[in-house]
Amino acid sequence: MLPEQALAAGRWVKLICGASNQDLAAIEDLCGIYTLAGVDCIDLAADGAVVAAARRGMAWALERGAPPPWLMLSLSDGADPHFRKAWFDPERCPPGCPRPCQRVCPALAIGTSAGVFEERCYGCGRCLPVCPWGLIEERDHQLAPPAVAPLLRALQPQAVEIHTRPGRATAFAERLAQVKASGLALERLAVSCGLEPATAEHDPGLGPIRPERLAEELWQRFALLRRNGFKPLWQLDGRPMSGDVGAGTARAAVLLLERILAMAPPGPIQLAGGTNGLTLALCQGLAKRSGRPRGGAAGVAFGGVARRRLQPHLLKAQRRQTRLLDDRELVEVALKDARALVTPWRTEDGGHL
Repeated sequence: MLPEQALAAGRWVKLICGASNQDLAAIEDLCGIYTLAGVDCIDLAADGAVVAAARRGMAWALERGAPPPWLMLSLSDGADPHFRKAWFDPERCPPGCPRPCQRVCPALAIGTSAGVFEERCYGCGRCLPVCPWGLIEERDHQLAPPAVAPLLRALQPQAVEIHTRPGRATAFAERLAQVKASGLALERLAVSCGLEPATAEHDPGLGPIRPERLAEELWQRFALLRRNGFKPLWQLDGRPMSGDVGAGTARAAVLLLERILAMAPPGPIQLAGGTNGLTLALCQGLAKRSGRPRGGAAGVAFGGVARRRLQPHLLKAQRRQTRLLDDRELVEVALKDARALVTPWRTEDGGHL
């Protein structure tokens, strides 16, 4: 099934590698395994080295008969948690600190004595509130406007995603113009947005976001996309970067779909932000209430939960000093874990092939 067909059938699955993730070895392995598992799209940081690593992994899977997924690059029209990294000076850590930051980091980006391994950090922010001394900062990583068009031309993605927030229509239009200037004929232009409350740092003066306000903002983005000749894909970001946490985050993502569906502009809607192995069952419950297949969801994106499922195998490959994709034993178990997440969305009834 081609990616566009998967969107139409409600069976679309996207792998989110992370808009600021630069762990090249892990990206290569993740992209290889999840391409072979059948994902329709791989979402990456707009970075040449990251894209090269992803394409190496995808090529490994294509050699084994996998259909090619779309390669999607993520941008933002302003400050956004997906485009940040944590940072602290380990020299300032008091002796004997229990390092709760290290325990809560899902990316294993904080060592026992060093600071943050920048290439591994993807900005989840879980370390920020747990530091007993308040030493951890967040640092924004954004692509400069003049760099957008030439980078996209060089990397040749099939799709681009712009992370946005209510109140940033002008900034979105500017970022969209930079994408348009690349001259690429994209399959889809994805727009990622949610109900996360604005902060003074990100959007001064903007109050709590209601579903009606979010719908208005999406319609504004739709008009801009149509004017520029792009086909939309709406990514509803329920609870960003939290899919590996549990059931509550999955409910948040599906609840956002339920609240916005009747007001949303034309185009397929894909769930993200809190999505995990429980999301499909919740969508099926929404389908019974709404009468829409999969509750109206065209598909799902998996980020943190996709990484967590393969993390033990990635670590084992690291200890063996080999690429996971070159270890037949690890490939077998990693592929089984990846398919357990992907396959239910690829089947008509949500069961296993």
